Amino acid sequence: MSKALIGLTSAVIASLLAVAPECAHAQTAPPGPTKGQGHEGPPAPSATASSGAEDRALNAPVLHITSVEVIRSAHGPVMDIIRVRGLTSTPGWEEAELVPLTRGIPADGILELVFVAHAPAEAVEAQGFEAVEAIFPLEPNHSFKGVNVHSASESIIVTELPGYVEGKSVGDDCSKCVGKTFVAKGASVPSGKAAAEIIREEQLPHMTRVIRPSEGIPSADSNPNRLTLILNREGKITTAVWD
Repeated sequence: MSKALIGLTSAVIASLLAVAPECAHAQTAPPGPTKGQGHEGPPAPSATASSGAEDRALNAPVLHITSVEVIRSAHGPVMDIIRVRGLTSTPGWEEAELVPLTRGIPADGILELVFVAHAPAEAVEAQGFEAVEAIFPLEPNHSFKGVNVHSASESIIVTELPGYVEGKSVGDDCSKCVGKTFVAKGASVPSGKAAAEIIREEQLPHMTRVIRPSEGIPSADSNPNRLTLILNREGKITTAVWD
């Protein structure tokens, strides 16, 4: 998989690095030391830090958000903590975090965040989704009215703080797709095929790419949130890979 992951243009990457003035930097979960970054902006790079541009190119949005929760402390000074849970396309994603897209206080008062992590460096066979989570503490007395968290496939908005919203189903992880017959959306199930022997297109994540034996591959781009299925002449899935 190319390190320059598709879907994160240079403009978006620049936005991901901008920290909203009224919020603290994300903290990966399980909880560990906060990556300090507050009102004064990002800290100076350490002597051991590698090239920022190269490291940031490894970041990609997490596939799916399962829930967004904003927790408010019971004792003063009051603090809100954003907790986001999600699913990555495969095992091997690391350092999940919430990165602000918002600069300053937007007109609608909604803080925009993107849920990202370090993706595996190579394509990975479909083995099942993996759960990840991250937290993002807000400064006391912030002015945000809500939060909207983006993943690779959707966004979830919480319009009242504190609050909690669950995400929708992400679809089949395709860990058991190989050997099954692919049925395109709107197509009839082949005669004699039981439900356990087929996989319907509408069951799969929305960015799924299907390659039939008679078709070319128009692009060699790389996307860790795209499921690619390769079919044989009988329409059976021979390969299922997140590439």
